[in-house]
Amino acid sequence: MNKILAIGRRILSVLVTLWGVSVIIFVVLRLLPGNAVTAAMGVSEGLLTHAQVAALNRYYGVGQPAVQQYLSWLHATITGNLGISLSSRMAVSTLVGTALPVTLELAFFAMLLGLLIGVGFGMFSALHPGRWQDDLGQTVSVVGLAVPSFILGTVLVVFMSTKFHYFPSSLGFIGFFTDPWLNFQQIIFPALVLSLGIGAAILRTTRAAVLEVSGLNFARTALGKGVSRKAFIWRHLFLNALTAVVTMSGIQLGYLLGGTVIIEQIFILPGMGRLLITAINNRDFPVVQSVTLIFAAGFVIVNMLVDVAYSLIDPRTRKR
Repeated sequence: MNKILAIGRRILSVLVTLWGVSVIIFVVLRLLPGNAVTAAMGVSEGLLTHAQVAALNRYYGVGQPAVQQYLSWLHATITGNLGISLSSRMAVSTLVGTALPVTLELAFFAMLLGLLIGVGFGMFSALHPGRWQDDLGQTVSVVGLAVPSFILGTVLVVFMSTKFHYFPSSLGFIGFFTDPWLNFQQIIFPALVLSLGIGAAILRTTRAAVLEVSGLNFARTALGKGVSRKAFIWRHLFLNALTAVVTMSGIQLGYLLGGTVIIEQIFILPGMGRLLITAINNRDFPVVQSVTLIFAAGFVIVNMLVDVAYSLIDPRTRKR
């Protein structure tokens, strides 16, 4: 019964959060200059008659009260109708269906590289405190946190294209199943740029958690009983520090979904981030609303999955 209530509370919190995000998105977009008619017609709006403008206002729902506009949009979104793009005249669901796999692939590789960097250097640093290995890990974390990803991405693109005349994304994005090797080349560099910041945060968390665990009584007792070094490192240190690592990884993954916006623009990847920037520039409200809501949903769902992972990793949380 307690588990059912806990699951119900989590689901309810997710729904309430997404509802709040939908309200904020709707209000913020309505505060921007212009409206759907202006975005759709551009400068041609000035050539329309009053009757034509009124007809367009009715078509796009601009003349309706704000509450009615919001409820109409919310109902359509819940039923799976994301609307029609004002700029491309295509269904928003079609645009999202094309862009979302690119962002998910980029996020997967960035997170994978971030975990390798963070956990690898974090363990390496924590097992040699105060020595050169620790200094190396600390340097990697400081560089990863200090250098913004958009600067690193821009420098990497300029360097590759000018020095080596190499920029795979200039050929147009190729799906994995069409050409796996070219797809890998197009994804790996932006994923590497994103992974440095992610890895730096996970590195610091891993190092701190492992050092804290290594100072606890049970760890010293295990060493005193003659446990092998390999078993001590992975079974006693890493597994007991895993909760903190999972927490930071979940936070970084949530931020990563939104952090792809600038990187996709720099590396010319047709993902959700680039779709969002293009939609904002074109005042394409249906696309902006849908993409932003999907980013928010991804962040909330990742945090919920982290909570579920707690109950699997830490037995003390299973009673809740």
